[in-house]
Amino acid sequence: MKCRHCRADLALPFIDLQTAPPSNSYLSSEQLSAPEKWYPLRVQTCTACWLVQTEDYAHFEELFSSDYAYFSSFSSSWLQHAEAYVARMADRFDLGSSSHVVEVASNDGYLLRYVKERGIPCLGIEPTASTAAAARARGIDVVEEFFGVALADRLVAEGHAADLTAANNVLAHVPDINDFVAGFARLLKPSGVATFEFPHLMRLVGDCQFDTIYHEHFSYLSMTAVQRIFAANGLAVFDVEELPTHGGSLRVFAQRQDLGRRPVAAAVDRLLTAEERAGAKSIAYYTGFQARAERIKDDLLEFLVKAKREGKRIGGYGAAAKGNTLLNFAGVRPDLLPWVVDRNPAKRDKFLPGSRIPIVDEAHLWSERPDYVLVLPWNLKAELTVQLARIGEWGGRFVFAVPRLSIE
Repeated sequence: MKCRHCRADLALPFIDLQTAPPSNSYLSSEQLSAPEKWYPLRVQTCTACWLVQTEDYAHFEELFSSDYAYFSSFSSSWLQHAEAYVARMADRFDLGSSSHVVEVASNDGYLLRYVKERGIPCLGIEPTASTAAAARARGIDVVEEFFGVALADRLVAEGHAADLTAANNVLAHVPDINDFVAGFARLLKPSGVATFEFPHLMRLVGDCQFDTIYHEHFSYLSMTAVQRIFAANGLAVFDVEELPTHGGSLRVFAQRQDLGRRPVAAAVDRLLTAEERAGAKSIAYYTGFQARAERIKDDLLEFLVKAKREGKRIGGYGAAAKGNTLLNFAGVRPDLLPWVVDRNPAKRDKFLPGSRIPIVDEAHLWSERPDYVLVLPWNLKAELTVQLARIGEWGGRFVFAVPRLSIE
């Protein structure tokens, strides 16, 4: 396999999670009698540009289908994050009624709703029909296509050049990362700004967040790799912020390489230096990750088997893609985890891919009163432990598997 950015040969393994179905391919009851497609889930590191990336087996149109079930608005903390982002960007870049904001991967309108509330003209780009329909129901204009250079050129010709583009948790999801990034350089006005948020590779490695690896994530990004990819495709990074979201993310600010005039903030060099000191440009940094992931898997299995033998009742919370990676790597099935709660009605009454564990509503949790609740979206720990605090009424306890097994 060649690197998806620089085309160098890939020869440095990062992790092998064996095989799994796509993590967002939830099953209906009718589909339980049919086979599932499982694909190898292996990740390699490019030692030329240091981009960490999956080996490609599944086509992106299959991964992001019309019934895509991830809706951003079901997380209250994520909505708060989006609203705060809009307020800060409007203030920092003086956005108003004469500006134009474009969000790529706009999902269900979770962010553009706040742009629209401020009277700022905006447009969403979202290829999945299910979430695009939800955004349109909020009065948001959406182009239902995958983004790249061709679409960017067409939008500019139609008068949609952007003062600000937002791309949250999508840079990792694109198979042709060069075409995707180059599209932003085309879409921006001469003084426009592009922001990108994505989970930070340093946090993935440091906290062994291997469950954030799945087929829909084609790339795992460091500032080191991103700066190089942007520079090769017409964008220049001028600022970066470290965020707590999704277990530790970066928000990168970029401008057109040809016309951008904003000075480069000291935070960019600080982060690049921190990554180099951590070893992000060395082979040793990427070895040993496999063994750490296997220890987490083994600890979870040991806990679930022990709980079952002791007659303890256990359920899961959050039918998240990261949870599917964890459960399928560990080989967990309904005998060890009989159900998982999710508040998203698009997932309810379906089954997790691979493990085929049923997804139920929150009322099931209160009626079953389990001894343990395994929280799969550990990145929402603060939000969920408050939301589900009632389990303490019967002595229930929370269980987290990543970055290490903890019972709270």
